[in-house]
Amino acid sequence: MRIYSFNAIYRDDVKPARFLATLILSGIAFGLYKGIQDNYMVEILHITPFERGLVEFFRELPGLLVVLILAWMYRLSESRVFKIGIAIMLSGLLGLLLGNPDGGSLGGKCITVLFMVVFSFGEHIIMPVRTTLSLDIARPNTGGAALGITSTISNLGNIAGYLLVSLVFFVFSRFGFVRTDTVQFKAVFALSAALMLCATLVSLALYESKIKVQRRRFYFAKKFSTFYMLEVFYGARKQIFITFAPLVLIREYGADTSVIALLLGICAIFGTLLSPFMGKLIDKVGYKIVMVTDTLVLVIVCMLYGFAHRLFPRDTAFIIVCINYVLDSIISLASMATNVYVRSIADSPEEITATLSTGISVNHIISIFIALTGGWIWQITGIEVLFSLSAFLGLLNSLYAARIQQPHKNAQSLSG
Repeated sequence: MRIYSFNAIYRDDVKPARFLATLILSGIAFGLYKGIQDNYMVEILHITPFERGLVEFFRELPGLLVVLILAWMYRLSESRVFKIGIAIMLSGLLGLLLGNPDGGSLGGKCITVLFMVVFSFGEHIIMPVRTTLSLDIARPNTGGAALGITSTISNLGNIAGYLLVSLVFFVFSRFGFVRTDTVQFKAVFALSAALMLCATLVSLALYESKIKVQRRRFYFAKKFSTFYMLEVFYGARKQIFITFAPLVLIREYGADTSVIALLLGICAIFGTLLSPFMGKLIDKVGYKIVMVTDTLVLVIVCMLYGFAHRLFPRDTAFIIVCINYVLDSIISLASMATNVYVRSIADSPEEITATLSTGISVNHIISIFIALTGGWIWQITGIEVLFSLSAFLGLLNSLYAARIQQPHKNAQSLSG
């Protein structure tokens, strides 16, 4: 494997430090926001499981609409779109900082959700252009290295944000504040907004990219029908993990903000360290085996989420579910196996890109459906039924993945 120096990766006519500084600042700001999001909704807004699903419905809408939004901004360069996305995230954080939760009243909930959706719009806008900009400022034949740096810096920023949340709440607790005091949540929003403001200001000085990427429409082909169905299962699994797993820890076991933020940080660390290993494993044993095994493990994870409190003493169950939360995050890394599968049957790089983009839209559609129905199922029947259904979906996913006819030649990793 070739090792590049920093100067050898990026072009001489750009200043990559500005772009990377924007990534680290926005990454820390995102970690701060994400680290308190679920506890803020439960402990300050008093969100019910059904309402939590409703919130996620609106939060996921930008994932569907971003294709239309980016197409609408087709006249703008990627760097300008990136700056706009960062500024939109900042406006969402400022709204959360200045908004009044009003003790969890309907008005307070609606205002909070509105600014969460604004933040989500900005987040989804910068996701695709961040990759394009990373490649644009790289030298020829060093695009992979540039993407690796971009991913690492973003992840390290998130980890720092999660750990800062734990530190802030620990400090406030030393001064007598309890976990339901709004002031400590507002302090984190203020810190996150300040960092995002710095990211916005730094982004204004970014190299002005000349590239304007053509936004492709949805692409469907019969040979990818298995991939689309696997994305349906993945969207359901992802949404249950993102929306309801933290809610289990908070509502059923009383996990405070520091615990949730610490778990998110641990998940991010494992994700950063184990992603290369997962890629190598897929190359070695094949994407089919990884996809099947991944979802069989998921069945066990789901059952522990739903029934740990019935199988073990409360303190033991809490520890088991915390470990389960981290394990859930780790096995989600195996989702990259579906990307390798697409590559193995695609006829061109353009077809890979178009198919993967369509897959993202497919799993966002199912994510919205799961968010709504999952909250309702929890509210009516309890977490046992919700996670039993999730385990059943995981089993179906394994059976469906087992139908794949993998070529005899070794699947290549996405990094080539």
